[in-house]
Amino acid sequence: MTISRRGVLRWAGAAMASGAVGVGGEGVAEAFPSPWERLRARLDGELLLPGDDGYDTARLPFNSLFDHHRPAAIARCVRPQDVQRCLEEARLSRVRVAARGGGHSYAAYSTPHNGLVVDLTRMSAVEVRSDGTAVVGAGARLGQVYSALTAAGRCLPLGNCQSVGVAGFTLGGGLGWTQRTYGLVCDRLRAARMVTVDSRVVTASEDCESELFWALRGGGGGNFGVVTSFEFATAPMPEVLTVFRVRFPAGSAADVLGGWQPWSVALPDAVSTSCVATPNGAVDLIGCGVGREGVVLAELGRLLNATGVDAPIEHAEVDYPTATAIMTGGQPTRNAFRASSRIVDRWRDPQAVADTVRGMDSALLILGALGGAIDRQTPTDTAYPHRGAPTSIEVFGTVGTLPPDQVTREVDQAQKALARLVGTGTYINYLDPLQQDWAQTSYRHNLRRLRAVARRYDPDLVLRFPQSVH
Repeated sequence: MTISRRGVLRWAGAAMASGAVGVGGEGVAEAFPSPWERLRARLDGELLLPGDDGYDTARLPFNSLFDHHRPAAIARCVRPQDVQRCLEEARLSRVRVAARGGGHSYAAYSTPHNGLVVDLTRMSAVEVRSDGTAVVGAGARLGQVYSALTAAGRCLPLGNCQSVGVAGFTLGGGLGWTQRTYGLVCDRLRAARMVTVDSRVVTASEDCESELFWALRGGGGGNFGVVTSFEFATAPMPEVLTVFRVRFPAGSAADVLGGWQPWSVALPDAVSTSCVATPNGAVDLIGCGVGREGVVLAELGRLLNATGVDAPIEHAEVDYPTATAIMTGGQPTRNAFRASSRIVDRWRDPQAVADTVRGMDSALLILGALGGAIDRQTPTDTAYPHRGAPTSIEVFGTVGTLPPDQVTREVDQAQKALARLVGTGTYINYLDPLQQDWAQTSYRHNLRRLRAVARRYDPDLVLRFPQSVH
């Protein structure tokens, strides 16, 4: 093989750039370090490889069905420069790379097998400024954000699982338990600092990198670069909230869902509600109203009349920290599950909806009322496309002692039946690897524009995973 002078110079230059030039007869391994040795030498944070102390814990995703994922390396980044170096190495080595905040990706896409995890959990600082702006590190989890906000007397419409990472939650849109009052969390995003795949650090806002900013509000995590921090416009923490719960008996699901769905659409924006329909036809309804009990109890009375089912109403007036504890409590540290989703376009047959999980061993339906403040923006104002939809439905199946294949089958059967009954829309944060049409159903009319943004910021497909927007 003939090696050109240019090839020799390029080869030598690459070795010098890596900081490893063999002299004095030193070995090839020292002259040309492995990608991980090279990256480890350049990080301010820590690089974990298989066999290192802490690797076997750090690699685990939230969904334990994917515990077989073994990343080639986990970079525990402490500042944006570490993220830059990770993306440089990913480009150079063509290794799969994904950012991870909370690790809650339903299909564990944030923990790529044989890939590089850009772990942001050490970049988790939360600062609440005097003007109400919250600057949140992309590695923060919702529990950390809740704590910092309540200490400052502020709030955001965050979700009900405190260990979820704020980054993935926000980038997918961010459905939460006060969403009808305050909107999606992405609606309160004012700027995002991001490392692009060519290792530039950019700040996206309405006034700068505006197409990227549009895409980051609902376009899904990991598609355009690695966000390192967010700026949110928070709201004053409400003084009083009314939390409530109504437990409807087995066999009542058709009547309850038939009354709940139109009732939930007509509620004042101050009231957000969701319900869980189980395989035996029981329904557990929970919710929260910003304000005192009177309005909420009157509305709940109308719900009982609409359903024709009598059930006791549990309720309490509480302060915001207590409401947060109630609405976000009881979540597991890790779980083994399968999940999917549908966004309701039409609602005609509540009996058929309830029957999608009837008699199953694992799958249940989690229905959330949309509308309210969510619809103050149009379906193209942000990448989140489902403005105007009345209801979201998550199909969720916990594995427990059941065979995972059975749980997968039940969830898939239910979500396919729901597509025929209520519409084909899906929520990108509830990733379902079995949905073949996920791109069209998650992004709808915004898909073409999102793909154009992805081509601009990641033309070489450095960020690639099975349900990337590419």
